[in-house]
Amino acid sequence: MIVNLSAKNSLLHQFLNEIRDENKQKDSLRFRINLERISQILGYELSKELEYEAIQVQTPLGIKDSVQLKDTLVLADILRAGIPMHYGLLQYFDHAENAFISAYRKYSKSGDFEIRLEYAASPNLDGKILVLCDPMIATGASLVATLQQLKKFGEPKKVYVLGIIASVVGLDYLMKNAVIDKVLVAAIDDEITAKGYIVPGLGDAGDLAFGPKV
Repeated sequence: MIVNLSAKNSLLHQFLNEIRDENKQKDSLRFRINLERISQILGYELSKELEYEAIQVQTPLGIKDSVQLKDTLVLADILRAGIPMHYGLLQYFDHAENAFISAYRKYSKSGDFEIRLEYAASPNLDGKILVLCDPMIATGASLVATLQQLKKFGEPKKVYVLGIIASVVGLDYLMKNAVIDKVLVAAIDDEITAKGYIVPGLGDAGDLAFGPKV
């Protein structure tokens, strides 16, 4: 199941507009903050899907029956563009465990590319909720490769993917090639270029957040 949060009007659109705007996105601090804000909105929506348990809270004047999160979450991000998303989610899921994956596109002279994974650090995933975040779901190839890599760390109870902007093609590839319980994205764009960039998209999220790479 795919949930597109921008299908309904909300404050989310303001943050999306700013990260897409070619002038405003030149402010890398603003860009990172907006990625964090959007991630927190995604995290709030994700929280509605999770399992809770009953608790009692002692206040100065009495006892209040309430609930708290029961599931153990593992927040995983694909370096480096996923770092602001990860930080934003940690502001909400402050007791979550964490995983980090290094994945990048290795281009050939023909312009084709393959996904290279060079680093993965993760806790045991058995019985936990895996939340994999990636700002730009373009072709979906890096997410599929990452999920395959994470299998060696255990079998999660559920898998959620969170993205800022996704392409129709990328979501289709992801859902056909990986077992995912739900994908939550802030926006969906219709096209990708021959080199696998989302159109209209926003450009290279990693470069905009942290500066251009060599």
